[in-house]
Amino acid sequence: MSLDMSERMFFVIGAPRSGTTMLMRMLNVHPDIYTRPEPHLLTPLAHLGFYAYVDKAPYDPYQAHEAAREFVEALPGGESDYLDAVRGYADTLYGRMLAPTQKRFFLDKTPAYALILPFLAKMYPRGRFVILTRHPFAIFASYAESFFDSDWEAAHRFNPILQRYVPAIAEFLREKPVGHYHLRYENLVTDPEATMSALCAYAGMAFDPSVIEYGNKEVDGKGLGDPLGVAKDKRPNTKSLHKWADEVAGNERRIAILREQMNHVTDEDLALWGYTRESLWEPLARVDKAAAQKAQHKAKKWDRYHLQRRLLVALRRDIHTSAFGRLLKKARFILNVLLREG
Repeated sequence: MSLDMSERMFFVIGAPRSGTTMLMRMLNVHPDIYTRPEPHLLTPLAHLGFYAYVDKAPYDPYQAHEAAREFVEALPGGESDYLDAVRGYADTLYGRMLAPTQKRFFLDKTPAYALILPFLAKMYPRGRFVILTRHPFAIFASYAESFFDSDWEAAHRFNPILQRYVPAIAEFLREKPVGHYHLRYENLVTDPEATMSALCAYAGMAFDPSVIEYGNKEVDGKGLGDPLGVAKDKRPNTKSLHKWADEVAGNERRIAILREQMNHVTDEDLALWGYTRESLWEPLARVDKAAAQKAQHKAKKWDRYHLQRRLLVALRRDIHTSAFGRLLKKARFILNVLLREG
């Protein structure tokens, strides 16, 4: 037997680098909550074929999509029966992970869930949904630093996250398909006690002041998540609030990258995040540009993590046209032939 997770799921939703790992670690301290780093259990379920499907798979994804739609339409309960089936899979995994802990909620913090929010709302309409938003430019600056060693061009080519995540989260905030609690990263780090007290009240939990000192308790298991800052910090702080402005001031190419992504975001969606197009740029006006440009050319770190990022960025550059990329394609073809069955 598995637990009925219909009212025991707790989702922290936000774009990558928006503070979701910090919030997860704070809630991990609460006696009602158990969590593990980014399970990614529900993203594949959202693309099984009935709602959405992948572009490439070892089967025909479009045929699977058409067949799934036809099959589910013939079920007595239709879509409701389908949701019962996929929810049974998720409940088994979440429930059996939660049961030994005797905690009230399982918290799943997987940033990719922000792109499948309509599916999540159908799966767990009585779950707890906490939506965390942050200044969009701070998100992208942190994303470029953390995963691309501050190579903004490479980060933008690989994943223009603002134009993907801002509209998706704004649509959820606008449509309100399920109950949720919306908080801003800026409020969380400037007044963590009041912010977490209100969040706990929304979730029906007693406020536990120890959640502020999240560094006193580790999260079970290893997985994806913040590779840099949160691991070193012990409690929320404001040191990263306007760090992005120092990294952008006087750098016209970085400014252009931000403008390009925001061209895909409507004023209405931006307002739901708590900003106007003009207010986004206000921190930039208060920056000492000379000091900022000096900071942009600071000495690179040479620890293992940054070396790995630097190598990945270099190898990915022009991967589809470079000699190295052509070599990899040939190797992949040879390996596919060797490993093909039948």
